[in-house]
Amino acid sequence: MIDRRQVRDAFSRHAGAYEALVVVQRRVQQRLLTELATLGLTPQQVIDVGAGTGMLLRQVADRYPTAQLLAIDLAPGMCQAARQRGAVHAAVAGDAEALPLRSESADLLLSSSTFQWLPTLGPAFAEAQRVLRPGGWFCFALFGAGTLHELRDSYRWAISQLGRGQDRTHSFHDQEIVAQNLVATGFVDCRVWSEREEEIYPDVPDLLRAVRGIGAGTTAPVSGGTLAERRTMLTMMDRYRDAYGRSDGIPATYGVIYGLARRG
Repeated sequence: MIDRRQVRDAFSRHAGAYEALVVVQRRVQQRLLTELATLGLTPQQVIDVGAGTGMLLRQVADRYPTAQLLAIDLAPGMCQAARQRGAVHAAVAGDAEALPLRSESADLLLSSSTFQWLPTLGPAFAEAQRVLRPGGWFCFALFGAGTLHELRDSYRWAISQLGRGQDRTHSFHDQEIVAQNLVATGFVDCRVWSEREEEIYPDVPDLLRAVRGIGAGTTAPVSGGTLAERRTMLTMMDRYRDAYGRSDGIPATYGVIYGLARRG
């Protein structure tokens, strides 16, 4: 299970380098904005849960210039970066499962590449339902089943071959679970779908450095402190290259789940 304090501290430490390293996350945000445009909204209060450095809200500001924009992130370092980069009216440290907001205080609640950190989705979706005004929209994207499957499969193969260690890879939600949780928390007009993104790295160590560099080291086993751990990591990297390597480098797959839903 993800240690929330570890996630918070890791993302705070890497806030300064975050935007230079995220590639897939930028594409996911653009896709989310494309879908958002189809709704024809004119929101006055917009909240981004897991806003990070405010990348998504800076684009939202261009689309809705009169809206009040609030960034919420678990990591204080990310909130500070969002304030420094401008566009947001406020950036507050807060938990997706206990938002520091009044009920029925927003017209639009966004979230991108955040909810995959949560062991269950129900509490966060219930909070989104609570803070939205009747008729308000919940628009989000999260990394789901299939994300980094090459890395996870290679690691599991390594520990099985070496006969030691435990599976420390992160488990991702699937599309059906996301849809079920939306309906269970009272959302209507729900639309949930999945898309695949891919990023190419020169080699497995480059992928691992990128994962660590954005603070997401808890999504995969990227440590190697002891001799036994180092051997496991080296075995995993060899397996990754043999099983998935291509002439243009090492692929990393991301399964992205998108959701649009309205508070009834």
